[in-house]
Amino acid sequence: MAVLKKIVSTVFTQFRTRGLLSTVAMNKSHFMGVLRGLFYRLLYFNNIQASLFSIQGNSTIEIFNKRSKISIGKFVFIRKNASIRIDFEGQLLISDKVFINDNCNINCVNKIAIGAYTKIAPNVCINDHDHNYKDGSDEHLLIGEVTIGEHVWIGSNVVILRDTVIGDHAVIAAGSVVKGTVPPHTLFLNKRENKFINFKEHKGLKNTLLQVKESI
Repeated sequence: MAVLKKIVSTVFTQFRTRGLLSTVAMNKSHFMGVLRGLFYRLLYFNNIQASLFSIQGNSTIEIFNKRSKISIGKFVFIRKNASIRIDFEGQLLISDKVFINDNCNINCVNKIAIGAYTKIAPNVCINDHDHNYKDGSDEHLLIGEVTIGEHVWIGSNVVILRDTVIGDHAVIAAGSVVKGTVPPHTLFLNKRENKFINFKEHKGLKNTLLQVKESI
């Protein structure tokens, strides 16, 4: 009943601020996303524990092992073209009201936890493992964990690697590669350096650019 009241209240607020047509279009998309969520709950009946959540068009959940588990909290919203893959004894925990934007990838073989109210921008990749390219044995993965706190904002095109802990209320700048510990209430960004080369003053570089241009 509480969930129904929340839905009615949200739709009424949207109607007042967005108008009828926009509200209908938006909630049609949400409704289809909720149906897709129900589909995945039925498809992976023994692997998914979930409340009401939405997963929009072309987004997929793939579970490759009967021991893999995923827990999805209330009002989680996953937009289009996201890919969630879980294998081995992987456990993916997505808490209440997490927002995952377009084209995100989550690959879990051990443990990934995402705290409540965290927002993830487009094109973010989260992995709790690396490929063990130095070792020719059958142990081809280096396995760790990823823990993302509550109320975290993760910018576009971020890559989060294994053995990473991001504290509550942290902000991860767009384009960052994250590995290790990010303290709570901090902004994390990779050091960047802008470099400008005036090719008018570098004849060799100018000739090279001209040759490339002529060969195209």
